Amino acid sequence: MKIKNIYKFLFAAFLALQLSACDNNTDADPKFDKTPTERLNAQMAELKQVLLSSPEGWKAIYFTDNTILGGYTHFFKFFADGTVEMSSDFDEDLDTDVTQKSEYQIQLGSTVSLTFTTKNWIHLLSESDNYPIDELEAKGYLGDFQFLYYGQENGQIIFRANRNGQEIRFVKATKEDRDNLSKNFDMIPNVIGSETRPLFRLLETNDGTTKHQFDFSFSPITRYATANSIETGYSVSFNFGVGYTPTGIVVNPGIQVGSQKLTDFVYNDADGSFTATGTGGVSASIKYSNAPLVLTDDYKLLLPGSGNNVYGYIYNLTKFEAANSALFLTLLGNSEQAAGAMLSRVQLWFNNADGSNYIEYRFADATGATIARRYHYFTLTVNTADKKVTFTPGVWKSTATAAAPAIATPSFLKNLDDQFMNPQGLYFAETPVSGYRAFTFTSTTTPFRMVAYSFQ
Repeated sequence: MKIKNIYKFLFAAFLALQLSACDNNTDADPKFDKTPTERLNAQMAELKQVLLSSPEGWKAIYFTDNTILGGYTHFFKFFADGTVEMSSDFDEDLDTDVTQKSEYQIQLGSTVSLTFTTKNWIHLLSESDNYPIDELEAKGYLGDFQFLYYGQENGQIIFRANRNGQEIRFVKATKEDRDNLSKNFDMIPNVIGSETRPLFRLLETNDGTTKHQFDFSFSPITRYATANSIETGYSVSFNFGVGYTPTGIVVNPGIQVGSQKLTDFVYNDADGSFTATGTGGVSASIKYSNAPLVLTDDYKLLLPGSGNNVYGYIYNLTKFEAANSALFLTLLGNSEQAAGAMLSRVQLWFNNADGSNYIEYRFADATGATIARRYHYFTLTVNTADKKVTFTPGVWKSTATAAAPAIATPSFLKNLDDQFMNPQGLYFAETPVSGYRAFTFTSTTTPFRMVAYSFQ
């Protein structure tokens, strides 16, 4: 075959392939039929339509930052006139569960977003001067009121906060969901723990064959929990935000047990536990324990030979720590009411120069100036096997000097003081706090625990 005929043959074959490809290409991506502006306008129309499509509106548990804060349930019912009705479980004292109306817009920028343009409950999470802990001063609850639209999945609307990219999912609400919002507040005491439950809690995971236990602590102020393994050689920890529900809690991020991630925990009022159940025997439970999971040797800091060590409750510092128990705070308040003055210090002194130990109860006026002191002397004994200490009560004095006469037991301090003088003893252990070193005095028999600043 001549060279020119070969070229003709190859050209004809190439042309046939191209025509065949064009004839068979019936699945061209339709997105290339529209301009970027047209696609964004279509997304705006889509979002508006879906927001209006749920008769009872939408529910979202908004975890503003699941590395430090928990979740806040919000209900949204959108109307075609650009208004939205909203309720929330952000704060029972503010009646955030009361429906409040405001305005919203579907806005077009680099992407489509849902923006709540006038003030409503959602804005409480984004105000910089409204913060739960000092670490978040000038940052607020790290929330947002502009949600970037990322489409739909399994009937849910997917957004990301413009502020930090945190995902928010809107789920279709039911009338029952909306009516039961106030039950979220009823769940809070069960998560915090009541005066009738033990103080020690643990997280236990079960992958179907093996169980692991983790020390558990929860801060109601931030709605955040931490759980650290107590097992030697097993250095697994879980840190997660908590959102309240009428039947229990939701955690974010979920707790990884085996190949499953557990997020929804159901409350059992019989024993105060919360349990999330997977498949194949997989589960995770938050439950109570009558004793600490780990007993420390911190009690040795109180023994003779350890120096003159002092640990104290300070009203403007330690009072706000989550580890203080409800019983301690109640007894503290009762003592203040009975005395007619603020207890500014409850300070435990060990191994004084004269060999004595005592608790100093310091009272202050409204300005914080000290107006009175009461001292209860005690002797200390130790149970080294159980690693607990017992304070045996001695005399009361109004000044801490050897020559000072004894006084009658102050009636306004008796109930609080009796917890320290528990004949069954106390646990003494360091506790993690921010900004200073602290320890807890915890009853072995009652739900009493006080956080104390270490002066050493």
